[in-house]
Amino acid sequence: MTATKTFAPRPRDIERRWYVVDADGAVLGRLASEVAKILRGKHKPIYAPHADTGDHVIVVNAKGVRLTGAKETSKIYYRHSGYPGGIRALDYARILAERPALAVEKAVKGMLPKNRLGRQMITKLKVYAGPDHPHSAQTPQPLALGAVPPWTGLPEPKPAPEPARKAEPATKAKPASRAKAAVKGKAASGGAAKARSATAKRGERAATRSTRSEKTAKADAPAAAKKPARARKRAEPQPKEGES
Repeated sequence: MTATKTFAPRPRDIERRWYVVDADGAVLGRLASEVAKILRGKHKPIYAPHADTGDHVIVVNAKGVRLTGAKETSKIYYRHSGYPGGIRALDYARILAERPALAVEKAVKGMLPKNRLGRQMITKLKVYAGPDHPHSAQTPQPLALGAVPPWTGLPEPKPAPEPARKAEPATKAKPASRAKAAVKGKAASGGAAKARSATAKRGERAATRSTRSEKTAKADAPAAAKKPARARKRAEPQPKEGES
């Protein structure tokens, strides 16, 4: 028995497409449920409730939407200004006559998740009262109400770009080596000059020491010669008084 892994859609697995839905003569609730499925991505095998895998939907001819039964007068759209007593009530007969795009957007939004994911999905919905729309650059495909959009599979992965190779300059290697050799030669010559100067200073110090020792020896020689004479005089017996 082989274990199967749970598939989780990733951003690279999601391919956004554009579809055009004609709402002329469609029931509002049926239209909203079908559009919400496409926005959520339930028509794809990679659907996951925690991810936005849906496509973009363009709804045209929203002014042709209709309601069943007596909902045009009994269904009320409420709006509040935020101040006390600021509630406003409008029946759907007036909304469909004045702002049909609002009626479609409100119905679709009510069928999406009530969280940040649902707020992201509703941004892929474009509703227009007439048959024209400014999204021809996206090349949207017409989709009949209730039809399931075809799914061709996961998008092909893009090839990874090859890293750019740096050109190695062969001519610049020689001057660099020459410059390094020159720097090394200068350093060696500087070291030899320093050694010579140190040796010369040592010789000068030795010469000064020898001259100083010679001077001190000459200065001490007369004193050493006088010392025996004084010692002789002291050693000779002195004549007593009365002796000649």
